[in-house]
Amino acid sequence: MNYRFDFAVLLPHWEQFAEGCWLTLRLSAIAVAIGLAVGLATVLAKRASVPPLRWLAETYIETIRNTPFLVQVLFIFFGLPSLGISLTPNTAAVLALSLNLGAFSAEIIRTGIESVPRGQFEAGAALGLSPLQTFRHVVFKPALRTVYPALAGQFVMLLLTTSIVSSISAEELTSVAQNVDSATFRSFEVYIVAALLYLAMSTIFSTVFKAIDRLYFSYPTK
Repeated sequence: MNYRFDFAVLLPHWEQFAEGCWLTLRLSAIAVAIGLAVGLATVLAKRASVPPLRWLAETYIETIRNTPFLVQVLFIFFGLPSLGISLTPNTAAVLALSLNLGAFSAEIIRTGIESVPRGQFEAGAALGLSPLQTFRHVVFKPALRTVYPALAGQFVMLLLTTSIVSSISAEELTSVAQNVDSATFRSFEVYIVAALLYLAMSTIFSTVFKAIDRLYFSYPTK
């Protein structure tokens, strides 16, 4: 093998990589906030006594979970303009990521709620609390403790999934790597750097999530 590794050629492009990482983090953070809200609303709709709401929630979850994320991204960015709805690449990316996370987080949250003993729901009702108040004051914390590891894993997966939105020219890390590769023709070095940056970001987030788990959700030991 006569290939000569040359990572120095990438140094002039460090600002592009930094901007790509920053946009990746921004897209992830916004999508997590919106996706969690969508997921929680979907769970409440699925548990509602109104059949149309339950049907809409179940249809949304099954549609998102059983179609490729790339197809969802392409539909939002290229399909919606046919209906007169044009979105920028970044906006389309956030919408696709949020809807995707919303469906998966809804099922995770539902599992957490169902893990709470039925007696706690009955206790809330006995105290005169509404179903929403019971969820907020009685059910939410133990349910969140149960599903927090799964949600944290889903958030890290979302961070890595942002690479797919490069297909619609959102200038996140993978898109930047493709541009730098085209400019330098050093594919091996470019994608090694991109992979290491993704690894660094996901490791940092995993460490932070584990710290939060220990601080707020672990049962005290005697």
